[in-house]
Amino acid sequence: MARAKKNPPFTLLGEQVAPGERRVFELEAAKLYTHSPLTINLEVVNGVEPGPTLLICAAIHGDELNGVEIVRQTLAKVDVAKLRGTLIAVPVVNVFGFIHKSRYLPDRRDLNRSFPGSIRGSVAGRMANTFFNEVAVHCSHIIDLHTGALHRTNLPQIRADLSNDETAKIANAFGTPAVINASLRNGSLRSEAAARGIPVITYEAGEALRFDPIAIAAGVQGVENVMRKLRMLRGKRVRKQAEPVIASATSWIRAETDGIIRAQVSLGERVRQGQVLAYINSPLGDTECAVLAPRSGIVIGQQTLPLVNEGDAVFHLAYFAHANAIVEQQLETFIDEISDMDDELKTAELNN
Repeated sequence: MARAKKNPPFTLLGEQVAPGERRVFELEAAKLYTHSPLTINLEVVNGVEPGPTLLICAAIHGDELNGVEIVRQTLAKVDVAKLRGTLIAVPVVNVFGFIHKSRYLPDRRDLNRSFPGSIRGSVAGRMANTFFNEVAVHCSHIIDLHTGALHRTNLPQIRADLSNDETAKIANAFGTPAVINASLRNGSLRSEAAARGIPVITYEAGEALRFDPIAIAAGVQGVENVMRKLRMLRGKRVRKQAEPVIASATSWIRAETDGIIRAQVSLGERVRQGQVLAYINSPLGDTECAVLAPRSGIVIGQQTLPLVNEGDAVFHLAYFAHANAIVEQQLETFIDEISDMDDELKTAELNN
């Protein structure tokens, strides 16, 4: 019987990680006003057998916290002795924003619009350049973990450029019932990595500055699904998942007046054209404006703050070629299964 091929050492930041070893690194990203270094902490888990190099990273927007917990739980589950290839885990990319509970960097720039960055650029450009060239370019696949913005929540979903076959493969494997075929945005990690031939998927779930148990459990399971698809983990899937449904288009519905909004629908709900999504009232209640669905679809995002100004994006709808009832049923089944998994995980932690 032929002996399994051994994984070579993995080199990052000028240092080697031997096969079967896991090491924590500190990548200096910037300095504070005090000249104290600000570092991006990351862990490299180098398997005993060769395989892909997968990067999972979170908090490129510093206030998006679900991904931080997804990375932590993933690292706790990975057994280096059973891993093929290499896992690079970065729980917090935007350390400036994370410290200040802010989406942005001190220069008010968006790190996810600053890639690939420049060594002579702004703080955002320099940090993007460091992370991109020191970490991202060494990977064969990337999962970028996000949430909705402040006061906005997202249904668990994958966004990816499905014109790339390898990207489509891992997008479908992740296991969310809805996949958004999203075009690449200039300056994003997804766009710049794709330009280097690295397939990237973005997981969106929950809202900023909040832990959402469903979003986290779905994210941990999704990362594991991708690792199994890439043959980084042995064994077969325990649960059979339904084929994800691809959204043909999405749109944000905006408030047509100012006031206090009362939502009539929730995430994952199927809505029909002309249905009332919410009412916007004045504080005294003497005026009322209905927010209507322009098309039939599924609610994949919504504002959580009940105060709105005219023009605010309040509901995000996805439109599918499949019947919306089929999509809604898959979403309900998905949420039920993830809820059960979250309960099982909590029970296991209590027993330990």
